[in-house]
Amino acid sequence: MQISLITSITRILFFAFLLTAVACGDRQKKEVTGLEVPMSNKKECIATLERHLNAIGERDLETLRSTLSPNGNMQLILSGMEIIDKVDGFMTYHRDWFETPGWKMRNTILNCEVGETMGMAVVEALYREAERDGKPYFNRLIVSYDLQKIDGRWYVIKDHASSVAKSTDVKSPAE
Repeated sequence: MQISLITSITRILFFAFLLTAVACGDRQKKEVTGLEVPMSNKKECIATLERHLNAIGERDLETLRSTLSPNGNMQLILSGMEIIDKVDGFMTYHRDWFETPGWKMRNTILNCEVGETMGMAVVEALYREAERDGKPYFNRLIVSYDLQKIDGRWYVIKDHASSVAKSTDVKSPAE
């Protein structure tokens, strides 16, 4: 009888352990699966960013506007300036900038992380003017972008640019 009781307890403990292991395995699998994002999501996010960057390089205000949030949320953060809020402010800034002749910009996406509804990317931008104050001018920037998926489409909602090196930077005498 004692052997039968021990065998029954052992079986119950074994099944309890097995159920716990299976349940934990399923929960962990769901958590991991919940973090996985379809590759198409990342491709769509990057495609929106590329369309945005190309619109800037081509001074295409209509295409640029189509990459911005339909609900008006946008922040443009540049050195030495207050934050420009909302899509309208962003578009006004770019409309004025696009009227400036003689500049070119080349962008390289350095990295991109995309979740289910939010994405972020870091871009290297090389801005050039053939002449500024009688000399060629360049500004190498690192720009971070935030994108949000709204109603199944990706939109740029933040642009934060930081200069890394400019042709006008003062060099120390040791250089």
